[in-house]
Amino acid sequence: MTAERFLEAANGIARAISSVIDGKPEAVDSALISLLAEGHLLIEDVPGVGKTQLARALAASIAASVRRIQFTPDLLPSDVTGVSVFDPVSREFEFKSGAVFANVVIADEINRSSPKTQSALLEAMEEAQVTVDGRTHRLPRPFLVVATQNPLEMEGTYALPEAQRDRFMMRISMGYPDAEAEALMLRQRDTANPLDALAAVVDVETVAALIAWARAVHVAPVVEQYAVALAQATRRHPDLRLGASPRATIQLVRAAKVRAALDGRDYVIPDDLMALLTPVFAHRLIPTRAAAAHRGEADAIPAILERIVHAVRVPLATAR
Repeated sequence: MTAERFLEAANGIARAISSVIDGKPEAVDSALISLLAEGHLLIEDVPGVGKTQLARALAASIAASVRRIQFTPDLLPSDVTGVSVFDPVSREFEFKSGAVFANVVIADEINRSSPKTQSALLEAMEEAQVTVDGRTHRLPRPFLVVATQNPLEMEGTYALPEAQRDRFMMRISMGYPDAEAEALMLRQRDTANPLDALAAVVDVETVAALIAWARAVHVAPVVEQYAVALAQATRRHPDLRLGASPRATIQLVRAAKVRAALDGRDYVIPDDLMALLTPVFAHRLIPTRAAAAHRGEADAIPAILERIVHAVRVPLATAR
């Protein structure tokens, strides 16, 4: 893997996704960063804006195993992880793998299943393995969970607990397309779905090489200290009753490495951390009641993070 090959392959994935998702380059970049940083992506937005399409386009751009799980109230944990079945011939229990055994797992409407079923993903998302009947089974690598949820229809849903949200590297919203992109969608999708014509541009081995290349991006000690300072500022902020976890700090730096590599650099700069702070930190933070009542939780947390960015001193010496 070289820098030129990295950019060629990564841009190929981005172009493939963009052929399906019109006018949303930020969402495409976030999906690509989550993949190459070995994180997981939570897409939260209103119905009909392309959440599932983005997840399917990302999966289709890679020649890898893909499973889609439609989360419903009657979905069982064993449907996700798998179950041991007794074989009368061998007189032994045989493990039948569940839908989570894939390189890319699309968890559609994840908040429509019970907390018991949601928790079946906890071990898989953190350790890339599942434990059934005392036996541990490794998941294929790379492993990526792309989950979607609708924040408006709360009846009959189960909000993700803090431990589950903390497993996701990034949370993004698609937003409505602009007029030009929406008109283009009307013309292109009247007779055919562009997802049907999307072909894989890289294989699993190439994705693994891209991940390894991004992991090797240099992070200077002062930049590491800046990332820690941003996380600690959330824990001390008077308007937050839950700050960013150490896992959030690690994932912020990992995502920043990928962003630097996508920008053609082999080192991380503070701007990488600033650009990713909201999508990586926002869904992990809980504002105080006073802060949420003043601006609403959706608006309070981005405003708090913006104030933190302005308050924490930016390191000047970022060279090796």
